[in-house]
Amino acid sequence: MDKKSKNLQLQYEGFLQTPFLWHGKGVFDFDQFEINPNKITIFNAVITQNLRLGKLVERFVSYELQQDTSIKIIVENIQIQQEKLTLGELDCILYKNEKPIHVEIVYKFYLYDNTVGNTEIEHWIGPNRKDSLIQKLTKLKEKQLPLLYSKQCETYLDKLNLVTNEIDQQLYFKAQLFVPLKEYGNKFPLINNDCIIGFYATLKELEQFKECKFHIPNKHDWLVKPHTNIDWLNFNLYTEKANSFLEEKRAPLCWIKHPNGKIMKFFVVWWDF
Repeated sequence: MDKKSKNLQLQYEGFLQTPFLWHGKGVFDFDQFEINPNKITIFNAVITQNLRLGKLVERFVSYELQQDTSIKIIVENIQIQQEKLTLGELDCILYKNEKPIHVEIVYKFYLYDNTVGNTEIEHWIGPNRKDSLIQKLTKLKEKQLPLLYSKQCETYLDKLNLVTNEIDQQLYFKAQLFVPLKEYGNKFPLINNDCIIGFYATLKELEQFKECKFHIPNKHDWLVKPHTNIDWLNFNLYTEKANSFLEEKRAPLCWIKHPNGKIMKFFVVWWDF
């Protein structure tokens, strides 16, 4: 297996091991589409182009679904158009045990900041403070899911011999969550706490970890479960590299290896809290 294939396999395994943000019916009464986790399978689909992370995850979900005999994918990435204007896209329509389901796929990284919004759900924000869990859920509720019931979509479904009101709508929503360093270990009632896999901190806070080793993976490797088989940076080299991200107001996901061998993921952030 060449290096690219190995990396892809590690990314796929990390994706599979990421928990769902909730089980069953969750926030906004959204149903989670869950399938039984497979034993780790070899990802052998061909990916030729450099996909952005969200598109790579869609390919991973598609591949995972194809391994389940109770599921038959009908159509993926359906562009719904009105004349030449694209109104939106449906990620996937499939049959599960003969039942048609429209599934929207979401994979996110969120940090808990209780200075944003007033409720637990409003406190989960993107690493660069540009997006949030509440914004995503609102967009799904008001824009992405209602698209199925639009006049333009009805025409498309007719061709597939599908009737709108017979189709269930569910989310495939996985997330990696990070909390402030001093709050790591706290429990949060509205989400699946298994999603909390690390902390976030400023560079100043990280000074207490000067004896540790660090790594800044590329964006696709944000999916990967941390392992030892990489070149680690000492604190000074790490700080230098991290600063180049922070100066551009980009918060990188990083790995930390403690002297006792324990490895974790964390975000170093450019904003004070």
